[in-house]
Amino acid sequence: MNKISGGLLTLAILFVLTGCGSTTSGEGEEKTTIKIGYLPITHAVPLYMQEEMVNESNANYEIELIKFPSWIDLIDALNTGNIDGASALVTVAMKSRELGIDLKAVALGHRDGNVLVASNKIETVEDLQGENFAIPHKFSTHNVLLYEMLVREGMEYTDINPIEMTPAEMPAALASGQIAGYVVAEPFGAQSVVMENAHVLYQSEDLWQNSIDCALVLRGDFIEENKELTQKFVDSYVRAGEMADAKDSHVHEVTNEYLEMDEEVLDLSLEWISYDDLKIDEKAYNELTNYLIEMELLEVPPAYEDFVDHSFIDEAM
Repeated sequence: MNKISGGLLTLAILFVLTGCGSTTSGEGEEKTTIKIGYLPITHAVPLYMQEEMVNESNANYEIELIKFPSWIDLIDALNTGNIDGASALVTVAMKSRELGIDLKAVALGHRDGNVLVASNKIETVEDLQGENFAIPHKFSTHNVLLYEMLVREGMEYTDINPIEMTPAEMPAALASGQIAGYVVAEPFGAQSVVMENAHVLYQSEDLWQNSIDCALVLRGDFIEENKELTQKFVDSYVRAGEMADAKDSHVHEVTNEYLEMDEEVLDLSLEWISYDDLKIDEKAYNELTNYLIEMELLEVPPAYEDFVDHSFIDEAM
């Protein structure tokens, strides 16, 4: 082999080794690295616990959590294959599936833990008439919860002005009067409540029992090429969810490595969330698809059996 051919071969090998689902070598033993995207929110706590648990064990794989600043950036990376999976807004992943991207939801990120908060000048939902209200993405369960709250209170969705905003910007926007309220992943609702800049209008479970929000989503090609590894990954994810649901000092310590939040905010945020049963329920999923059609957000949402792969969590449980 000449020098040029040898150099090209070396570059090709390096490219493969640095891609998603890459294989690394450590102490003579090869380990596959699973790249998972996340936003720094308490809805992703099982992933934080899982990364520590797996990477400190003798597992034959490692987890690399990759932080993203917004849901748009995260889903773009997932759609293009720059990451193997993500803790993602399930509705955004469903939209990608509708557009032909092969994604599979294998577990929930959490249960409950979404609150609709408003500034202290807003006493009732009716006071939101004509006001700006922030949501993280129009394709989000948070937007569905806003819609359901308005319908329940006898209002129209057009009675308020929904604004898409990244989660971390919302507390400051509310404090400055730019928005009158918001609904988003935790801990940002708890942050405004603890700072006494807002109060809770509704908890998600008061509007919609068993609502589906964030889900653990994997690329279909990753699953097909790594069936055994995917099972091990979901096994450890379920165990990590059980650990997260303890909400003890260890959970606080690990979570703060990713979020660095005030303890009072974390306490309240975790109080609202549960991680004990992370299987995606078919009835709840179908309720979500009905909302998305009613709100004209998706024309043909993916069917449960086409988008949700519950085989791995069934085996894990």
